[in-house]
Amino acid sequence: MEPIIHVSSSPHVRDNSSTATIMRDVIIALMPATLMGIYNFGARAFLVLLATCTSCLLTEYLWEKYRKEPITTGDLSALVTGLLLGLNLPATIPLWMAILGSVFAVLIAKQFFGGLGQNFMNPALAGRCFLMLSFGKAMTNSFAIPKGNALWGGYQATLDAVSSATPLMQVKEATCQADLATTLKDMFLGTTWGTIGETSVICLLIGGIYLLCRRVISYEIPLIYVLTFVVFNLCFSLVTGAYVPIFYEVCGGGLMLGAIFMATDYVTSPITQKGKIIYAILIGLLTGLFRFFGESAEGVSFAIIIGNLFVPLIERFTVPKAFGKEGKEHA
Repeated sequence: MEPIIHVSSSPHVRDNSSTATIMRDVIIALMPATLMGIYNFGARAFLVLLATCTSCLLTEYLWEKYRKEPITTGDLSALVTGLLLGLNLPATIPLWMAILGSVFAVLIAKQFFGGLGQNFMNPALAGRCFLMLSFGKAMTNSFAIPKGNALWGGYQATLDAVSSATPLMQVKEATCQADLATTLKDMFLGTTWGTIGETSVICLLIGGIYLLCRRVISYEIPLIYVLTFVVFNLCFSLVTGAYVPIFYEVCGGGLMLGAIFMATDYVTSPITQKGKIIYAILIGLLTGLFRFFGESAEGVSFAIIIGNLFVPLIERFTVPKAFGKEGKEHA
């Protein structure tokens, strides 16, 4: 009797990757920036991260329990959302705001659209943008290292803290090199002001290299995003004659954190090669527009969120045609 040959549809090549293993790798890659943020901003940073991670996990669990759906907290995606959101917040933000942003990220930006794989924008960035629009002062004017009774949060935290302008704000207000109080060395190592996870370029690069080695992300989106922003920076300087220190702009703010960990999100970024290039150029241009022409010194979060909205349109025009379809059209 001849052996039975089973024929199935593609794909035929499989590996052992799963959502949980991918998210685990992202968590490992975020550990250098996380530990640096806790070292830089103290126990208050740990409390913010604990609040966002716990809130995201609990929100997803309770919603799926209420809906009588399979519990998906084990895939670690909610934990990654909480960790990314926490790293995008200042250490002095009141804890109830961090919890509110976490609930918005998981419930509104993710679960209301069907859960992981159905959300049209990055949940962590959605939570951050929600907090930026709702509580702008707490999100932008409180970059500080908490002291004493400021540990547990509340608006009093900003009064009992040592605060300073972020490097990006220094760049926006500077008129010459001498006006910049923060050195590139401080920005590269991370011993400066900012949100919990954005200050250390070297820690973010270590995490990015780990993800590249694990093939969790590809180099196209981060590299083209940063290069597009640099070109925009140079053009802006040449046209306006304004003083814009490129390395400060690249190392400052959330550019590196966004380029490596959020612009590359599987669900909200293109899957095609051409799509990745178009998407990266788009968010690079938007970041430049927001930073140089907007009121805020930052712009990464809103640039990536808007880029997420264009992904379906980008993929519509970049998905390859099915085999034989083109020949049929020309026949």
